[in-house]
This record gives sequence, structure tokens and C-alpha cells, in this order.
Amino acid sequence: MQIQFQALHNQLKLVRFNIPFPNNYSNPTSFYRNFEAELIELMIFSILLTGIAAYLIGAIPTAVWYGKRFFKTDVRQHGSGNAGATNVFRILGKKAGIIVLLIDVFKGVVATSLPYFLLERNLVSSIHLPFFQLGCGILAVIGHVYPIYVGFKGGKGVATMLGVMVALVPLVSLVCFLVFVAVVTFSKYVSLGSMLAAVSFPVAIGILGYPIIYLGFSIVSAAFIIYKHRTNIQRILAGSESRFEWSSRKK
Repeated sequence: MQIQFQALHNQLKLVRFNIPFPNNYSNPTSFYRNFEAELIELMIFSILLTGIAAYLIGAIPTAVWYGKRFFKTDVRQHGSGNAGATNVFRILGKKAGIIVLLIDVFKGVVATSLPYFLLERNLVSSIHLPFFQLGCGILAVIGHVYPIYVGFKGGKGVATMLGVMVALVPLVSLVCFLVFVAVVTFSKYVSLGSMLAAVSFPVAIGILGYPIIYLGFSIVSAAFIIYKHRTNIQRILAGSESRFEWSSRKK
């Protein structure tokens, strides 16, 4: 019996609690049942807190705050009305657009990397880590598109999604980025480049043989990005979509 309790103790030494084995405890079974219940509560709380943090990081309205802070301008009231890097590039210039783009990508990287803190504290296993990373990535993109800080009116999620990809599948993110650059260079449509880059996401995932969970995530992500660009599709077909130039009047 002592050996069995000792084995249970070793299994439950999670989160570096290092709780000593109760040699003189009258009911060690009850002790460890209570400990296990508290540990499960801690795991659930930590996972929920991580998910909330991922959303709040993704929801940081870089374009809105940067425009207001340095240019006294709400980009949502100009150009396409979108709180994204492309509209910032057009309205506030190349430098501002690049800064907003990089921060939005960084948001996705950071949010998707949060579950590593859970792994470090043995609150999740390495086997389940990708699931939590995907979950945090999704929450970050949702936060970017529907930011709580500015009335749930954000961007279209492309840059933050790229950050999620950089954290999860860096090679695929490079492929998608190159597709985006090539399409925008030849067509002058950022929206078309974003959509075709999104389509290349599941294609690259399938060709490179990533697990099925990544393929499912990539398909849903591509569908979401295309859905967010539905008005752009209408304008492209009507010939009224704004064209994009890599150079900008403002510096």
C-alpha cells in the first residue's frame, strides 16, 4: 500500500509543487484525491486565463492606437475604414504601415506561444500543446478582428494570422508570404493577395504532410479570411477595388 501511495505521489508532482509524501497522514488516499481535485481546478483556471490573454493580446488595436497617438487620426474613418496595416499604409504612409504590420504579426506569434508557459509548469502535455497553441491562435485572430478595446471593430485578421503561422508552421508562413507578395506585385490588389495566400495555406500544409489538425485549422482559417474579404471580392469583380503601390507618398 505504501508503494502504491508513493507512486501516486510521484504522478501528481505537477507544477513543481513538490508536496512531501505524507508518511504519517491518516488517510493518504483522501489527501491525494483532494490534491488532484485542486490541481485540476488550477489547470482549468490556467488554461482559461491563457485563452483570455491570447484574445486580449490579439485585440490590441495597433492601427487605431498608433494612428491616434502619432497622427491624431482614426484610420477607421478614412480610406477603406479597415483597422489594418494596408489602410494605415495608404493613409499614414509606408513607415506607419510597416510598424503596424510587424506589431500585428508579433501579436499572433506571442499569443500562439503562450501555451509554452503551461507546458513549462506541466499543466499541459507536449502531446496536447499544439491543440492549445491552435486555440490561442484562433482567439488572437478573433481578438484582432473583434477587439474589445475599440468597440469590436478591427481588422481582417491577415497579419495576426500570419503571426500564428510563423509560430506554428514557419516554413508554410514563408510560402504564404511569398504568394502574397507575388500576387500584390502583379495584380496591385492586397485583398487578392491576402485571399490567395490564405488559399495556399491548406495547400502547403497538405503538400508538406502536416498532421490533420493543422490541415483542418488551415482550411477554416482560409475560409474565414476569404469571408472577411467578401466585399473586396465584389469590388474586384466590379473593377472598383483600390490598387496598391509598394511606394507611398508619406514616409
